[in-house]
Amino acid sequence: MGECYGHLSYPERLSIMAWHDAGQSLREIARRLERHPSTISRELRRARLHRTARYDASNAYFGAVVRRSESRRGVRKLRPGTRLFDTVTGLLRIGWSPLQIAGRLRRMDASDRPGTVCHETIYGALYALPRGELRRELLGALRQGRQNRRPRSRGADRRGFVTDDVRITARPQEIDARLIPGHWEGDLIKGAANRSAVGTLVERTSRLVLLARMEGLDADTTRCAFERAFEQIPASLRKTLTYDRGTEMARHADLTRNTGIKVYFADPYSPWQRGSNENANGLIRQYLPKATDLSPFTQDDLNEIAERLNDRPRKILDFMTPNEVFQQLINSTNTHEKPVALQH
Repeated sequence: MGECYGHLSYPERLSIMAWHDAGQSLREIARRLERHPSTISRELRRARLHRTARYDASNAYFGAVVRRSESRRGVRKLRPGTRLFDTVTGLLRIGWSPLQIAGRLRRMDASDRPGTVCHETIYGALYALPRGELRRELLGALRQGRQNRRPRSRGADRRGFVTDDVRITARPQEIDARLIPGHWEGDLIKGAANRSAVGTLVERTSRLVLLARMEGLDADTTRCAFERAFEQIPASLRKTLTYDRGTEMARHADLTRNTGIKVYFADPYSPWQRGSNENANGLIRQYLPKATDLSPFTQDDLNEIAERLNDRPRKILDFMTPNEVFQQLINSTNTHEKPVALQH
């Protein structure tokens, strides 16, 4: 007999009908088909309308097809009007992804959560919604796939301030493991026609994001903006900053002297060496799209965007939020200093 159960096929049912009409026993039919006798018995019992009725293979086969189809028509777990649906859609509206929502629900206490659901179920439920405003709104809240960033053009003049002692090859290897907090990655995201920018900083262990308003694009402006950002961070959690080779970081020595944070520079055309920052920039682009003039955004506006990102659970953090992990890092340093929102 076969080791795994499978539904009877139409040819098998034709054989059952023929052998049963010929007077073969259930056990003999089962032996010939290499099936269990109970399988044959159930098939004959289920398909007969009356105990004296003749088994019909065609009726039995199509009846099985209908039963399998109906068994798949259960009520959706995630549907409008349920508490779980309201929770999921509420989190979608504030920027959480289906994966983040599913992971966070699993972390909640059973007494508090409205239920658990797989992220694929969330996607399926959204696309199954009937056409209309709700469907457009919820699908519009899903995160768009980010295109690959084009590497910046770098001339020889951009590398003059990058000496051997500040190249990423000189950075302590222990930083790669992300086990020691206080190591950051930084960049600028540019606005329309590269005429405006916002400074972005990401802590490598917690993935905490800081956004800094830029008054210009020169090295002095960048230094001042990042100094204001790091003033909000406990001294014990500002150890190093890994940056690309943009000339806006030419005053890195002054930044180190004023904040105590050591600056290292990634290799040209190597965005993966600042992977956390590259990923964060993609998330930030949800709120600051390309070809947008960034100059009207105030520091309060940027603080709100950063707070939204820092309050999202992250899979890489076991669905804790960057804020939660960063607070744990602060507590582990035995300091009472806490980061606060950047000031104007």
